[in-house]
Amino acid sequence: MEKVQGEGEMERRERADQLSEAERAMIRDTWGRVYEHCEDVGVSVLIRFFVNFPSAKQYFSQFRDMEDPEEMEQSPQLRKHARRVMNAINTVVENISDADKVSSILGLVGRAHALKHKVEPMYFKILSGVILEVLSEEYPDCFTVDVQRVWTKLMGAVYWHVTAAYKEVGWVQLSSSAV
Repeated sequence: MEKVQGEGEMERRERADQLSEAERAMIRDTWGRVYEHCEDVGVSVLIRFFVNFPSAKQYFSQFRDMEDPEEMEQSPQLRKHARRVMNAINTVVENISDADKVSSILGLVGRAHALKHKVEPMYFKILSGVILEVLSEEYPDCFTVDVQRVWTKLMGAVYWHVTAAYKEVGWVQLSSSAV
């Protein structure tokens, strides 16, 4: 095992290694089916996210004022962001066996959202729940209870890594009632 620098680094490594090989295989298998339709699934996720949590739209000047789900669905900017979200998840899944790479990828995502976009980290937790909900509904045949459990574990690791990046940059919560 690689030498670990400090207590926080050791905790990160333990978190990144939570998924077994069988669980990683489940994620790869189910993700392959989802990713075939990545833009449409991503749009469904973002529309549900913005309809159920409209305060999240404050970070998106391009579609901040859209209320109608059909208008959102047609928005080129929303579709572009949906592809970016799905591609980020794809990158995590493609590298799921490389804990350091996953940590690095999610660190970049976390730092960008903290420093550049100033997004409250709680929205990552909310978005993770929406992703799981949409995938379970749109792919009921492959998102069994066991698969949902494994994906919940993955989304927890994603959230953990992203928020670790927020902590590293000294994020200070802007508000406690953003939702």
